[in-house]
Amino acid sequence: MLRLTLIRHAKTEPAHSGQEDWDRALEARGQHDAAEMGRRLKGRHLKPEKMLVSPAVRALTTAQTMARELGMSRGKLVLDERLYLASSKDMLKVIQELGETAAHLALVGHNPGITDFADQLASERSMENMPTGGVFTLEFDIAHWSDLAFGTGVNADFDYPTKSC
Repeated sequence: MLRLTLIRHAKTEPAHSGQEDWDRALEARGQHDAAEMGRRLKGRHLKPEKMLVSPAVRALTTAQTMARELGMSRGKLVLDERLYLASSKDMLKVIQELGETAAHLALVGHNPGITDFADQLASERSMENMPTGGVFTLEFDIAHWSDLAFGTGVNADFDYPTKSC
């Protein structure tokens, strides 16, 4: 069984005049939420071996904050520009190509793609909206990430910053 954790970047500041979307940073609440979600994953013993990350500032900061809370080295974060505002199909391709031997892989991305991807992967539940900072973990009865397919994820676990623990 392989495990995949999908993470939507945490809450961001509104875009400033003339600012590129790529450069939007996390607001204070987003920074807090990213750390909290990292602690929650750690508390449930859900530490990914590798994170595939959109290099947009908000996604990268979310990944770095969560990795710090999880005790992951920055070397375990793999940036891929294809994940910036990626479609489900693009995310699937990135995972199939870069998942390698990780038994637990994480992907940090953006809406609407991350919600669509979670919904298309899960076989037991639907995902209507992954809120900022949301974390959706699935398991797959496959031996290699290259075999990942839509509609095959089981044992879904969904958590988000405002959810009561």
